[in-house]
Amino acid sequence: QVQLVESGGGLVQPGGSLKLSCAASGNIFSIYFMGWYRQAPGKQRELVATITSGGRTNYADFVKGRFTISRDNVKNTVYLQMNSLKPEDTAVYYCNAVVGPVNYWGQGTQVTVSS
Repeated sequence: QVQLVESGGGLVQPGGSLKLSCAASGNIFSIYFMGWYRQAPGKQRELVATITSGGRTNYADFVKGRFTISRDNVKNTVYLQMNSLKPEDTAVYYCNAVVGPVNYWGQGTQVTVSS
């Protein structure tokens, strides 16, 4: 079992920045992929970025150059630094961890980009 707790969401103006955090606990040594997904109202959940235990990253095209995913293996935490935020980035952001065939999800944190 893996537990994920997100934090760092909020309201920000267009062009602003936010940093999301996801703290993992439980069977963390079995985690390979960790990542961030988002779901806007009326839309399907979509991948934002992932990072492997070795630090390899992958980004959705719509965030390349603006968002950066990183992980601190000592703190068992994954971060998502979001810069140059746009109104279309407004969504609930979910942390994800993959252990073998099982996906674990956090409770989500709301990000709202609005003037």
